[in-house]
Amino acid sequence: MTTRIRVLVVDDSGLARSLLRAVLEADGGFDVVGEARHGREAVALVHDLRPDLVTMDLDMPVMGGLDAIEEIMTSRAVPILVVSNVADAQNAYAAVSRGAVDVVAKPALGTREQQEFLAKARLVSGVRVITHVRALRLPAASRPGPPPARSGGAPAALAVPSPGRRGGAFAIASSTGGPQALARLLGDLPRDFPEPVLIAQHIADGFAPGMAEWLATLSTLPVRMGQEGEALTPGTVYIAPSEVHLTVTRGRRLAWQERTPKDLYRPSCDRLLESAAVAFGRACVGIILTGMGSDGAKGLAAIRAAGGETIAQDEASSVIFGMNRVAIEQGAVGHVLPLEGIAGAMVRLAGGCPCP
Repeated sequence: MTTRIRVLVVDDSGLARSLLRAVLEADGGFDVVGEARHGREAVALVHDLRPDLVTMDLDMPVMGGLDAIEEIMTSRAVPILVVSNVADAQNAYAAVSRGAVDVVAKPALGTREQQEFLAKARLVSGVRVITHVRALRLPAASRPGPPPARSGGAPAALAVPSPGRRGGAFAIASSTGGPQALARLLGDLPRDFPEPVLIAQHIADGFAPGMAEWLATLSTLPVRMGQEGEALTPGTVYIAPSEVHLTVTRGRRLAWQERTPKDLYRPSCDRLLESAAVAFGRACVGIILTGMGSDGAKGLAAIRAAGGETIAQDEASSVIFGMNRVAIEQGAVGHVLPLEGIAGAMVRLAGGCPCP
């Protein structure tokens, strides 16, 4: 008999708690062991009930979700899934800085969002989290520069890039655990980073702008949503919208492609990386970070086939070793690095320098 996932539901709205309970228990794989009306109750119930997963609202009386997440992660760590409205998307990703694993839209019965919520709940409940000291959140300008890159498993060092690498771009694929990884990576890049950075992060509809705004507070580089027809600017970070697929044209402008009902991932990492391989050839660097599934592996292979460098986040630093594992197994990855070494590798590659 399969053990059901024990869930604590936290929301100040009785209606929202009832809805989440109904969605979870109708699935058959979850057992709602408790409900909390605010963060203070949630902190106490996490200690008393020891759930496998906490679903957390943010805007609550007595103690809000952000403070509750930090209290929980510094006392008795448990996987936390933020269940939020699109209007609060930026705060939802601020919750990731406090220790939440992922963010999902509040579901309605019988919708695609309901299935996405259940899938995220299953996935997040299995993530290994650890109790940590209270984080000191520094403004971007106060953080140190990127640490030296070091190898995490594949070839021991990055090759010296060819002259054709200049005037290139970096294309990044990420999914579950990606917002945390992107926050670290972008925060470690210097303000004079010379090439555009394109990011496809799997995300619920409407949440990408909030994530972009949050990442912009953590990076010295400008971070914005990628717009149809926009020319790429060096040193700018472009986030793919979730409602369309972001690609790059041969003329090195951004282009949107419509989603279809058959599309499994949104936005598609493969489409972004494959188009970047065509647009930039050997001057493209592809990076695949933490995440579930296989999206991005084909795109990374296309970049490598075009002569570009390819990097995967290593297993030890990944929340979910899925997309990056598939890319490694398929031979699409030239270099496996810990998360803290990727920004340093990017700086060296952009500058035409070898990596130690």
